[in-house]
Amino acid sequence: MALTCGLIGLSLVGKTTLFNLLTCAGAETSNFAGRTKTNVHTAGIPDTRLDFLAGLYRPRKYTPAALEVIDVPGLNRGSGAAFLAAVREVDTLIHVVRAFRSDTIPHVEESLNPARDLENVDAELILADLQVVETRLERIAAGKKIKGETLVEQAALRRCQTTLDAGQPLLAVDLAGEEWQAVRSLGFLTVKPALVAVNVDEDQLHRGGYPGEAELELYASARNIPVMTICAQLETEIASLEAAERSAFLGAMGIAEPGINRMAQAIYSRLGLISFLTAGEDEVRAWTIRAGTLARAAAGKVHSDIERGFIRAEVVNYDDLVRLGDMGKVKEKGLMRLEGKDYVVQDGDIINFRFNV
Repeated sequence: MALTCGLIGLSLVGKTTLFNLLTCAGAETSNFAGRTKTNVHTAGIPDTRLDFLAGLYRPRKYTPAALEVIDVPGLNRGSGAAFLAAVREVDTLIHVVRAFRSDTIPHVEESLNPARDLENVDAELILADLQVVETRLERIAAGKKIKGETLVEQAALRRCQTTLDAGQPLLAVDLAGEEWQAVRSLGFLTVKPALVAVNVDEDQLHRGGYPGEAELELYASARNIPVMTICAQLETEIASLEAAERSAFLGAMGIAEPGINRMAQAIYSRLGLISFLTAGEDEVRAWTIRAGTLARAAAGKVHSDIERGFIRAEVVNYDDLVRLGDMGKVKEKGLMRLEGKDYVVQDGDIINFRFNV
């Protein structure tokens, strides 16, 4: 099943614009609150390593790593149930908060305050988790006899309840292994990895700051949530340019790469994902795996037959290939390694699997 990330936040903060920038889906945007449709599309993860391999091999096919992105309808009065139902379906959360000013797009709270907006969305998630905890505790208490695994679950739930009552997400609870196993099926929202994307205007981007930045950074830091800024309006203009014009524009602006690329990479990293690469004239491709995946399991991403008949993995370090500029030279220098099934695949490894079925 594809891993998913959800763009969440209040209405009219720019979620659908960012969704379109990530996915090129062309979903309809609006200057009015009240959207009920959930947009879903796949986003490719930009990777300069894959671009280098494509230049080297001139393949017939180019396949970047990808994630499924869900544009969740904005949280506003009356939308809580639909909002929470959509959030339950995603693996990670991208909190989009608004700092940009606009005379034509009203703010649903009638004033700009990114920290307040983030806290309001968090409060909705915390309340939803608290309701789940309290309901489950009531059911346990109604049982005739509490013992064994149920006792472990009850103790874990009480710890969760204390944390949520204090207005803190469940990420703040350090549950032991058996405690987490006892409650993980409840589908808590505040354990999902998250990051904050602050949608700024062009003037704020150039000045390198926005009103309420210190308060937002303080709030997010206390919850260990990374914060990044992005200017959706400028990113839309950049995306509309031809490749050569885009590069010149970014250079003139002093921008190393589009912010939307950084966002895609940050989402990928926040999910604890890495990519290994395969390369040849047929295809260069990035394969998505979780950090810590062993070579044999990684082979199964390419094909189940390769995992079943795994013999060895031929592994080349990406930096070695860039430095020498040719796979033949890498082999001549003895820099291609043969690794067994228990090798822990590293981000950016270029791998060819030997197998026999």
